[in-house]
Amino acid sequence: MSALPPDAPRLHAILSFLDKQIADNEAVGIYLRLQRDAVRQAIARAEVQQSSPQAPQQPSPAVLRASTSSRRQGSTGFSVEQQPRALGPEPVRIHTDDCGHGGMKHPISAHDARAALIDPQVEACPFCRPDDVLGLDLD
Repeated sequence: MSALPPDAPRLHAILSFLDKQIADNEAVGIYLRLQRDAVRQAIARAEVQQSSPQAPQQPSPAVLRASTSSRRQGSTGFSVEQQPRALGPEPVRIHTDDCGHGGMKHPISAHDARAALIDPQVEACPFCRPDDVLGLDLD
């Protein structure tokens, strides 16, 4: 997701839009939920910054957990990547969390990865094969 605006009113508008999109379009619901969580974290940071601009900013535990981009060695987590496309909706690709292929990814649970991979509009990465790791036969 591109840079979010710093003020809470616009962040709340974005959050409302994402909540409506999640309700209307479950095919990309997993990706939208991840974006919604990022917006909520940005709202929290913006509201803290607006309430005390002179105080040094200490990130909350939730922000620290969300900002961790890599998992512990040997983790069996998964991630979701939205594929860029010129026209139409962007397809979603699921990876194992240690996969080096693809662009910007967001961590998801094994349950969410399994649910997403059942959707015909969602792809499994052909390199890390998360469907094999989860024991799914998608062919």
